[in-house]
Amino acid sequence: MSELKTNKISTNDQNNVAIDNALGLKGYDTTGRNALTSVAGDMIYNTTDSKVQVFDGSAWNDLGGEPVFTINYLAVGGGGSGSGTGPYNHFAGGGGAGGFLTNLPTATAGGGGDLNPYVAIKKDGTTGYKVSVGAGGVAGTGIKTGADGSNSEFAGFLAIGGGGGGSYKQSGGVGGSGGGGGNGAGSAGTPNQGFAGGDGSFTASNQGYGGGGGGAASAGSNGSSGTGGTGGTKLAITITNASKDYCGGGGGAGGTGQGSGGGAGASNGAAGAANAPGNATANTGSGGGGAGSLGGQTAYTGGNGGSGEVVLRWATADATIGATRTGLVDGGVQTDGTDSYIVFTGGEGTITFS
Repeated sequence: MSELKTNKISTNDQNNVAIDNALGLKGYDTTGRNALTSVAGDMIYNTTDSKVQVFDGSAWNDLGGEPVFTINYLAVGGGGSGSGTGPYNHFAGGGGAGGFLTNLPTATAGGGGDLNPYVAIKKDGTTGYKVSVGAGGVAGTGIKTGADGSNSEFAGFLAIGGGGGGSYKQSGGVGGSGGGGGNGAGSAGTPNQGFAGGDGSFTASNQGYGGGGGGAASAGSNGSSGTGGTGGTKLAITITNASKDYCGGGGGAGGTGQGSGGGAGASNGAAGAANAPGNATANTGSGGGGAGSLGGQTAYTGGNGGSGEVVLRWATADATIGATRTGLVDGGVQTDGTDSYIVFTGGEGTITFS
């Protein structure tokens, strides 16, 4: 019988290996693991995933159980639209941004809250994960509260659509970020996704104003002295190969001055009736601006909210996304260093990994 001692490792009577102390595997993070020159049968402890993993000759797999991997994701809900106005002194609230939901460790969570949790994704080629991209709210003409944006989703995690701006004697809508008030309070956002909208006020002169819609990084401001409230500010994230801004709140309308949008393509509110609000930029989740009107003039339409987006990023060596993505609009798989990512800009469908 031979024996190699290091407190101690030895064969027992059944020709198995007996270890008196704990066996400590060499630890690597995912980047360090992928840099190894490995052969089939190599085993390590992955400090990124907290998993024991073995190399099968082409990929690293978790030891025991089903093959899974972790993924970074961003889901942005559709932005709410600004409110329309009737043909009299009325200045409407801006739309709230869609919810900003991510688990990327380097990102800032929407609404000043906590990042979302990781999810273990099966790479069996058959387990489906739902992806949907929410549309922006479509504004109406006349005394109509702005339309809420639609939800976006990845694997059961919902980024709530932004609340529509408030119309005459109405508060804004509750959403991922809240809509700004017309003649009423701004509404609340969703925890970990966005902030509340600002307050508005109706008067019989051009001194009325609408509140700014809430954004992912801050609340919309209240209007004041005839100037519409500013939309809540956007958030930036680098989950692809470049930084992108999302989820600014729409500006409120004012009798003498417009409220500015909160960035990321959010639209400004109207000033009086001279400047109709624009629409928010697509695939930003930002809010539309509120409309304004003066006595004796016609009704106006608010600005539409921007559609949302879903972005996924994972270590290229960990998995391959299925080529069939029916119902979804995307730009294909891209690479950034040792990672792959994909951006979904529209639709609803199911994806798989292998």
